[in-house]
Amino acid sequence: MNEVQKIFEESHDPAKFSRLYFNYLSQLFSKINVDSIAAFIHLILECRKNEKNIFFIGNGGSAATASHFANDLQVGTRTTGKPFKVQSLTDNVAILSAIGNDFGYDYIFVKQLEALLNDGDVVVAISASGNSPNIVKAIEYTNKRNCISVGITGFDGGELLKLSKLNIHVPTMKGEYGPVEDVHMIFDHVIANYLLLYCKKFDGSENKWT
Repeated sequence: MNEVQKIFEESHDPAKFSRLYFNYLSQLFSKINVDSIAAFIHLILECRKNEKNIFFIGNGGSAATASHFANDLQVGTRTTGKPFKVQSLTDNVAILSAIGNDFGYDYIFVKQLEALLNDGDVVVAISASGNSPNIVKAIEYTNKRNCISVGITGFDGGELLKLSKLNIHVPTMKGEYGPVEDVHMIFDHVIANYLLLYCKKFDGSENKWT
């Protein structure tokens, strides 16, 4: 029985369930290694400085988070003069279905990266389990190239935790997709809001970042 199930067994009242769920999320936030978030922010700023691309990938709810991340970093930071070059590879249904049909679902990200990835680019894989075959194959491909892999994970981190060069991890019991995806979305908003404010204050002066 995972923590969310235990919360439900403790109280079937929706209001109390909500409060206990929020308390559990608070516990998860206290376990996050904020240095890994800082390292990711440094990496994103370095990509902007060097005009490198950042690609986000994920399945299901994590695909939605990948799209949200791309939106918030590319558009939400208001950096049109010197933008963050960010793209989610989860959004083109024609491409996803064509690759899935012709090569198999395990290759929906690898085949896009083969066409798009350049040296020094970054691939950010979002996965609660860290074990989705299409995610693992994409990160293995990224690591073979002169590129940087980032994993945003949950549960025990799975293969993605082992393979990614930088990882932001939410430690939970296996199967707790809701809490993991909740925290992943907060990562997006923490990072995007920081970058919005940082660029507003220091745009054109990134050499001040130490």
